[in-house]
Amino acid sequence: MKTNMGNADRLIRILASLCISVLFITGTITGTTAMESLGVAGIFYLTSLFGVCPVYSLLGINSCPAKKV
Repeated sequence: MKTNMGNADRLIRILASLCISVLFITGTITGTTAMESLGVAGIFYLTSLFGVCPVYSLLGINSCPAKKV
């Protein structure tokens, strides 16, 4: 798959996943909310790691800068 996420978008997703992880580790979020939040954090981390967001592909969004020829 082609990369469709720019560096800023990837950084924001990594920071969001780290914040959610810290909230879970410190016990600020618990129960079902914690499990759902960790799922979202995992998805954010994986999409930023690979630079591909399936939702962006469905909506035709591309935040990756244009490549120079």
